Amino acid sequence: MKKLLSLLLALALVFSLAACGSKTDDTTTDDTQGDANAESVDLVVFAAASMTETLTEIAEMYKEVAPNVNITYNFDSSGKLLTQISEGADCDLFISAAPKQMNAMDGSLIGDAEKNPDGLDLIVTDSRVDLLENKVTLTVPAGNPKGIESFDQLAELLKGGDVMLAIGNSDVPVGQYTLKIFDYYGLDEEAMVSAGVLTYGNNVKEVASQVSEGAVDCGIIYATDAHSAGLTVVDSATAEMCGQVIYPAAVLKGDKEDAARAFLAYLQTDAAMTVFESVGFSPAI
Repeated sequence: MKKLLSLLLALALVFSLAACGSKTDDTTTDDTQGDANAESVDLVVFAAASMTETLTEIAEMYKEVAPNVNITYNFDSSGKLLTQISEGADCDLFISAAPKQMNAMDGSLIGDAEKNPDGLDLIVTDSRVDLLENKVTLTVPAGNPKGIESFDQLAELLKGGDVMLAIGNSDVPVGQYTLKIFDYYGLDEEAMVSAGVLTYGNNVKEVASQVSEGAVDCGIIYATDAHSAGLTVVDSATAEMCGQVIYPAAVLKGDKEDAARAFLAYLQTDAAMTVFESVGFSPAI
């Protein structure tokens, strides 16, 4: 109920921002109030690289709702974004590709050394929501030269050293989900590194590029990035294999909390969700 109330209040703020940018006071000829109401707000959003295309499109849509809000994005791996924020980078809203990075700055988890090891208290706790769900997929380059059809088959090919696989580094969510898949199949990462069957990317976009260029036989990336890169998906990991792929979002503490809440509320509207769903995201349940 509290989250629903917060969402409704934030949505009200979205429309008040729009009104500020479009309405004038008919009872006065003094333009000073209108100028003040339309004061520009610069909002800095840090988001997982897998959201690049969708959030860029949504920012254009948001201009129609809140024309006085200027959104600047920083897209990268969630681990790198966490490091930048913890080191003092200016950020008003954070959207991670996994709960781990959000937990690490959630003050309500201080005392839990596993989830918040550095005792950070950077987010507005009651603004935190599970925004989206993605899928971890196995993708192949054009023509699928190795004829790879499933994760089951991939596991056997990796054990035999007969395939080159691109994955994310272990400090990024897509890499962490991949390691869970390796555990599920009893695959030893170090042994595969020694066998020369793995290559790495600093974020999911780099992994997708290796697959697109045909530098590898296959790659493990999100469904949304496969869609954006025009890659063929041959299999999707189940929750049993790697867990749910949840994207949490939260407002950062600071002087732009209201504007950040309003944009986060907009990201949960039907209009924004339509954009997310068009590339393979689904609302988090």
